[in-house]
Amino acid sequence: MARAELVTLTNMCMIYDDNGNVLVQDRADSHWGGLTFPGGHIEKGESFADSVIREVYEETGLTVENPRLCGIKDWEREDGSRYLVVFYKTNHYSGTLKSSEEGEVKWMPLEEMRQGNLADGMEGMLKVFLEEEFSEFHYFKDHGEWKYELR
Repeated sequence: MARAELVTLTNMCMIYDDNGNVLVQDRADSHWGGLTFPGGHIEKGESFADSVIREVYEETGLTVENPRLCGIKDWEREDGSRYLVVFYKTNHYSGTLKSSEEGEVKWMPLEEMRQGNLADGMEGMLKVFLEEEFSEFHYFKDHGEWKYELR
């Protein structure tokens, strides 16, 4: 059995302040729209931490520092490859907030976000970002239906 597999590497970052607010992105995407956190693809040869710093800047105008790895999300795609999202969080940031073509970005109380129009699966992903007992969000198909488990 081969140990190597084709993987698409991406990231997502929860940026928070000391007042219970998080920076949300209301994604303008017909396939995966709704409230989520900024992030994007990890370029070949780029460190994971550098990629999340770059992606957050491109999508929000903010420069984050000291992003802390807090979990992963993954699933097997139809072509047999794996899609992996590396989760980070930080409360160290600077700059001027601006939206991008990815969607509007804005500060929002975490509890308000939870009640909002979340992107698919985001309620489970929030547990990985916020609860120390979870570090993995894994999508899988069960009788043709997508489900997820937290570990």
